[in-house]
Amino acid sequence: MLGAATLAGVAPLVRAAEGEVYRVKNGQLKHSVAPWCFRPMPLDELCALAARMGLASVELTTPNNFSVLKKHGLGCAMTSSHGFAKGFAHPEEHAECLKVLRERIEAVAAAGFPSVITFSGFRRGISDELGMKNMVEGLKQIAGYAEEKKVTLCLEMLNSKVREEMRGHPDYFCDDIDRSVEICRRVGSERVKVLFDVYHVQIMHGDVIRKLQQHKDWIGHYHTAGVPGRNEINDTQELNYGAIMRAIVATGYRGYIGQEFVPVGDKVAALSEAVRICDV
Repeated sequence: MLGAATLAGVAPLVRAAEGEVYRVKNGQLKHSVAPWCFRPMPLDELCALAARMGLASVELTTPNNFSVLKKHGLGCAMTSSHGFAKGFAHPEEHAECLKVLRERIEAVAAAGFPSVITFSGFRRGISDELGMKNMVEGLKQIAGYAEEKKVTLCLEMLNSKVREEMRGHPDYFCDDIDRSVEICRRVGSERVKVLFDVYHVQIMHGDVIRKLQQHKDWIGHYHTAGVPGRNEINDTQELNYGAIMRAIVATGYRGYIGQEFVPVGDKVAALSEAVRICDV
């Protein structure tokens, strides 16, 4: 029979397995989750689970789903846009991306939500400097509208090393956090920042805590996932997410942490544990 001290240590996982879940206790960070990782769980079911856990958001969805989120008292911390296959690294893709971003910024502002995701697209042989020049020119065309609507555009860095689908993106242009931040610096808008995905930064750079400290003023959002594999953020993988979250709080960040890992075990228990780990 387990003693009281032992039960206290495993209680969050036991409760999750029994149908109860960990509920956010601390208010230093806002918690969110990405639905695509939890398929085939229906969005309405995930929203109900997120509300039970005390999450503030279900993210990476589109405006047609905002009513589902609001029904559960949730926001959308990061709204989807044009997808990572196209972006601002190539001028011929600017018009399409700008059209989608303008529509999403307008919808997000009307809903009272904070951010829209954007991407670089693929390199396809261009140099760093030409790609950065194209990125800056494209993003400057939408930065003013984002400022007007008080919506933040978050440029996501993705890893180009891993070849598994949705675990990595070979030939993606913004596969370097320093380059991604420099693009935002050159755009020069308080409404154009980076999405710091801990999983992708770890794969491309390592040194996650120093990188987030170095770039703290340009980070608009965070994502999590275990390395390697993009699975649970528990002790089966190499990152210490408790320490990472404490370092994020120490920078003064009080925004959203988006859980974007793909569970290999029980989805409810995995999300419950991830939220517990990140609730510092």
